This record gives sequence, C-alpha cells and structure tokens, in this order.
Amino acid sequence: MNARAAFALALSLAFAGVAAHAQKAPPRPIDTVVEVAASELPPEARDTIKRIRKGGPFPYARDGAVFGNRERHLPPEKRGYYKEYTVKTPGERTRGARRIVAGAGGEIYYTDDHYNRFRRVREKD
Repeated sequence: MNARAAFALALSLAFAGVAAHAQKAPPRPIDTVVEVAASELPPEARDTIKRIRKGGPFPYARDGAVFGNRERHLPPEKRGYYKEYTVKTPGERTRGARRIVAGAGGEIYYTDDHYNRFRRVREKD
C-alpha cells in the first residue's frame, strides 16, 4: 500500500470513529431524570404498571427481560436489577418505542422514545 492510500485509509477510519461517537448518546447525569405522576402517563402505561405490580400476565414475549442500562440513563445497579416491559402503542404494528423499566427496589421508569429519555414514575400523588 502506498503512502497516499494509507493516508486515505487512516483518514476514513478516523471519520468513521467520529461519526460513530457522534451518534452515541452521551451518558446523562442521573439527577436529570425527571419525575412524572402516573396519572399523567398514557392509559396503556398505567395498565402496564398494574400488570407489573400484579406479576402479570404480560402480553409481549419480551416483557420481563433484563434491561441492561448500557446508556447509563438510570442509576447504576447490578445486571438483572432492571426489567423492561412494553407499553402498547395504539395503531403500532410492532412493539413501538414506549417502555416501562422496573427496578428490583420497586421504582418505575417510563420512556416513550425507546430508552433515550426516562421519567421516574410517581405512583402516589
């Protein structure tokens, strides 16, 4: 490989790394998680929370799967602490983007944008 080709390869790899880094959301400080009253959530989210509190039944096969918190938007805990549940989206043919993430300590988080932003659910007003 000549010097020009090596330089072009190195430059393209550098730009690819920058592009990949730019697409990845930076970790957000945990204290930026906003609270929301359960009464302000869509009815489907409130129904999902009721199912979680009752232990089921759950309509989606992935309900109860471990949520890895890889983006670190939620407080850090050991793997397996968080479980995710689908919130039905009317008119959506797939699972959609809405989820409830429940912590083993009883805390509940809601996301309507597929884990990009969470709101901690306050169940008692």
